[in-house]
Amino acid sequence: MANMQPQLNDANYWSTIPLAPGQSSSYNQSNHRSCCSYLCSIFWKLLLALVVLFGLIILIFFLIVQPRAFKFYVTKAELTQFDYTNNTLHYDMVLNFTAHNPNKKLSIYYDKVEARAFYEGSRFANVDVITHMNSFRQNKKTSDPMSGVFLGQKLLVLDNDQVSEFSKDKSVGVYGIYVKLYFRIRFKLGDSISRTYKPKVKCDLKVPLKSNNNATFTFTRVLPEKCNVVF
Repeated sequence: MANMQPQLNDANYWSTIPLAPGQSSSYNQSNHRSCCSYLCSIFWKLLLALVVLFGLIILIFFLIVQPRAFKFYVTKAELTQFDYTNNTLHYDMVLNFTAHNPNKKLSIYYDKVEARAFYEGSRFANVDVITHMNSFRQNKKTSDPMSGVFLGQKLLVLDNDQVSEFSKDKSVGVYGIYVKLYFRIRFKLGDSISRTYKPKVKCDLKVPLKSNNNATFTFTRVLPEKCNVVF
């Protein structure tokens, strides 16, 4: 009959190793823990090296490409109607914008731009400025025009303070209108095109009613109204 030897499992493996004279069983366990600590140390050092390498690649990319956000201006604002009666706002406004790409190495795809107009914190209109029908690519160091026509009526319930503010604006002939634009853009570097980014543009405007011919707040291309671009 063949000799039958009991198989050793991992739990009692270290207990089967003969100990040297004066050597305790904790010696082998300590040696096992030292091996694990060494492997963990190698792993964390490798992970740290990869993080540093990735950071250097990002830094070199930014130093070479120097990506910058586009700049956005309101170059013209025409308000021919802005009446509030029976909780309804009747409006007719045209805004001309200019988008400027300051980058030397990146061109920009404007895939979609939606503009929303607010008065006294309430939205009264939204307009598609750029859609897939008129989307375009903006070359490096160039500027391109856009425009939005806000026309219609909107049920708008204003409180007493807001109605009072509207009366003041009407007496002066200049209305505080806040416009927020939502973008879908992509950047192009060489033959590579980035993922879609969704920046927002905020324009805090003082728009005169056209019939008043108020030259104080007239928008011109010499002195456009700069908007705030937020990525």
